Amino acid sequence: MDKQKKPQAENRQQSKGLLKRPESLLHNFRLRLAHTEALPQLAILGILSGFATGLVAVMFRLGIEWPLQSLLPGHDSENFEGLPLEIRFLLPFIGAIVIGAIFYFNPPKTRSVGVGHVIERYHHHQAHLPLRNVILQFIGGILAAVSGHSVGREGPAVHLGAASSSLLGQLFKLPNNSLRILVGCGVASAIAASFNTPLAGVILAMEVVLMEYTITGFIPVILAAVCGAVTSRIFFGNTPAFDIPSLAMVSLLELPFLALCGVIVGLASAAMLSLHRYTLRLRKWSLPLRMLGAGLIAGSAGVLVPQVMGIGYDTLELAMRGDIGLTLLLTIVVAKLLTSTTTIALGIPGGSIGPTLIIGACLGGCLGIIGNSFNASESAAIGFYATVCMGAMMAGVLNAPLAALIALLELTYNPHILLPGMLVIVISCITARMVSRLPGLFLVGQQISQPSSPISQALNRIGVTSVMTSDFIAHSRYLPQSDGKTLLQSHPEWVAIEDIDGDRQNEKYLLRAADLSRYLQTLEQQPEQEQTVDLLEIPAERWRLYPIHPRATLHEAMKLIRQKNGYAVYVTQAIPALTPDIAGIITQERIDRYYQ
Repeated sequence: MDKQKKPQAENRQQSKGLLKRPESLLHNFRLRLAHTEALPQLAILGILSGFATGLVAVMFRLGIEWPLQSLLPGHDSENFEGLPLEIRFLLPFIGAIVIGAIFYFNPPKTRSVGVGHVIERYHHHQAHLPLRNVILQFIGGILAAVSGHSVGREGPAVHLGAASSSLLGQLFKLPNNSLRILVGCGVASAIAASFNTPLAGVILAMEVVLMEYTITGFIPVILAAVCGAVTSRIFFGNTPAFDIPSLAMVSLLELPFLALCGVIVGLASAAMLSLHRYTLRLRKWSLPLRMLGAGLIAGSAGVLVPQVMGIGYDTLELAMRGDIGLTLLLTIVVAKLLTSTTTIALGIPGGSIGPTLIIGACLGGCLGIIGNSFNASESAAIGFYATVCMGAMMAGVLNAPLAALIALLELTYNPHILLPGMLVIVISCITARMVSRLPGLFLVGQQISQPSSPISQALNRIGVTSVMTSDFIAHSRYLPQSDGKTLLQSHPEWVAIEDIDGDRQNEKYLLRAADLSRYLQTLEQQPEQEQTVDLLEIPAERWRLYPIHPRATLHEAMKLIRQKNGYAVYVTQAIPALTPDIAGIITQERIDRYYQ
């Protein structure tokens, strides 16, 4: 009572205006990103993410190609077939041992890599991807490809791209709702830079990782894909990832056979998914034993079928040109499916997208040879079947039909591929899903549930700072009666009770200002002596307040309220030195009002 307090209205104005008077442009940028209508800011992030991811993808690709061009015969980064037999065995075996040694000296949680890791972190950790996992993915992915393991480079590139974008957002302490979009930008840019297919990168990011389509998400992701493709073209030129001849369907009479091709590719996709689920049990083995097994399997496959070694895009192009015989194509299909699926399940940090494309192309080549043997005049070229079945295998295994169809269009620059491609892809997806009863490959690998509910998706798109109310006044537990009117002079909705002593000194509570006003009116009828009001004891309804970070999404706020069986949370100050430390209040009612 003896101390002269600041006017309470000034205190409340400070509480309401703290986040409206940012100390820097970056702080204002963060606040704007918490809203759903932040397209200019998200577009800027998409561009930055696209170029950053594109550079990382280029570095990863060069990290694979330069050593292979120096080591392999003819300076051909795909010519594992030219190596002596004993080298074809020892190279992947030694590579697995080196990878195992590197991983062994890192904690188990840092060994999670690949597209499945990205999806898991996106859906369960608000798109926060750790730096250490990225480093292991970069080193391990290069070692796996250079040592001839039957893996792809696109899966690791997706992890590197998504993580680069996520780490960029974490560096600038951006809100989690924008961090989720940044991960989509990284995925799209990585695919665009790897295949020179920007639109397929956008669709794959939406279909496989984000699992939702929104205008707010599309625009920055498209910009990121464009920037990733531009970065790749600066280094590698405007050439497609594969040399695919211009092919088309000869006659509509081929449609029944194409439908049969879709069924067969769907069965192969189901076999790969089922084998992947089964071989994941091998993860229970110790790391040294798993790496030893992966080295033996990959080395043995390299001795018997050297075409399965490495990235394998030379084999894919030969299959599309019809330059490989039926027996060898079937051998490659079986060997690639078994080797890639098993070694990746054992822990080799490579990708599954590339092997899936090669298996599909070789299987399509087999079907093309068979179809041409019955009626060559009315059948399309072998490469045509290899191309459409490549897309169908990708669609069936990844459960991404639209991304596979767009990839076919961008890789071939041929609109005539769309009609037969749509038929084969759809039938392949249906067959794979019905036979295996499994979702896409990456969901099986991480035991991730299907996409979140529409309400959860909507709440994840907005940050808490855009929904919180600043219509409150913060005060300590004890309020002198004479200060009551001054405290409520600006008609706040809530009173946040803080600075509590005793056993509850770290707790905060929420009280309706109207309840306090009614109680003060009853005291005015007893003017005998001034009283000190205990805000925790007056007859009113109170709720415990739980803190939540200003970078959190509204979905995180709802989960916290439900977890604590509470009613409200308070958003902490973005700048810890500011007082009071409550930036705003979010009640369950405000959350319900937002999505209803």
